[in-house]
Amino acid sequence: MQPSSVMLAFAAALLAALAVKFWLATRQMRHVAQHRDQVPAPFAGTVTPEAHRKAADYTLAKGRFGLLTTAFGSAVLLGWTLLGGLDALNTLLRDALMADYGPMAYQLALLAAFALIGGLIELPLEWYATFRIEQRFGFNRMTPRLWLADLLKGVLVGAVIGLPLAALILWIMGATGGLWWLWAWGAWVAFNLVLLVLYPTVIAPLFNKFEPLPDEALQVRVQALMQRCGFAAKGLFVMDGSKRSAHANAYFTGLGAAKRVVFFDTLLSRLSPGEVEAVLAHELGHFKHKHVLQRMLLIFGFSLAGLALLGWLAGQSGFYAGLGVSPNLAAPNDALALLLFMLALPPFTFFIGPLMSQWSRRHEFQADAYACAQADGSALASALLKLHEDNASTLTPDPLYVRFYYSHPPASERLAALPQPHRPLAATP
Repeated sequence: MQPSSVMLAFAAALLAALAVKFWLATRQMRHVAQHRDQVPAPFAGTVTPEAHRKAADYTLAKGRFGLLTTAFGSAVLLGWTLLGGLDALNTLLRDALMADYGPMAYQLALLAAFALIGGLIELPLEWYATFRIEQRFGFNRMTPRLWLADLLKGVLVGAVIGLPLAALILWIMGATGGLWWLWAWGAWVAFNLVLLVLYPTVIAPLFNKFEPLPDEALQVRVQALMQRCGFAAKGLFVMDGSKRSAHANAYFTGLGAAKRVVFFDTLLSRLSPGEVEAVLAHELGHFKHKHVLQRMLLIFGFSLAGLALLGWLAGQSGFYAGLGVSPNLAAPNDALALLLFMLALPPFTFFIGPLMSQWSRRHEFQADAYACAQADGSALASALLKLHEDNASTLTPDPLYVRFYYSHPPASERLAALPQPHRPLAATP
């Protein structure tokens, strides 16, 4: 493998991805701006002009900020790779730690330092998105103190979970020979399955409060729906999402006996009981069609292919040199290979995004159809309209942008696809 070939392929993929991202983003912003002042005819009786303009302005603000973050992220990526940032960090830590503390300490320090520096670089952008864009449109409810507390908790949880996992993977890479990637994949899969069990009861409560659903009538309604659908959960909970954001949501979390249903308090305050039931029926549709299992298996399959590819690349000197790094043959380069692969892969995988988006949108249509069979389709339609309005989702996205990025169908397509008896866009109560 020639370093020049690696460099050329990486640079070409990065530039192509950047060009497509800018092209799609500008298309989206032009299309939304052109339709800003006119509510689409199917929604004329249900969405106010003010709500439509707010959604357009919110989309445009996020689009402009997205152009900045995309350009900035590409520059940072170049800085880490071809401009020598990762090489300099690796040399510094290797020279400072390798002799006195051993190869494992040096490699863990490299991974931790990379994550810390990367997080610090992105911090101003995250702050601006929260306290400028989300604040401007009335969605942010976080205080600077809560934002900082979340940040510190996230770093602590990441260290407690990430460092032992990284140590295990590095040990496997160094101790299990040429098929290390297969053993590493098994460890990664096991870790994710354990995390699915622990997240609802151990990790999530560090950031939010979860209380049993207090509305007894709604409890009975939801439990009857789950019984009809053959779904068992450990509990029904309300999460205090309103302390961070005005956005609303509901989700399932956990695995096996640890599964639970979680409603944002913002969702319950906005939707009627029938609409809550319909939204939950949609989520149960994903369960019934095994969408979550399919996505999990796909992720595991991609991770296996990726680790197998890394297993080959890690032994190629051109892989390192072509991405701006000079490995030291006297030291282990496992952490370096992991970081380089993580940095170099996204520009290439970006182009399979439309296939994944299409697959996800198909799942959403299937879940909607299931919800209409188990609950009131008109309630689902009104709930979707309310959620689109509350989240300021534009009703007039660019069709090509939708095909490339949208994991959920736009409102017009989604509502039009509901079964015929529930298709009319009746006014929301």
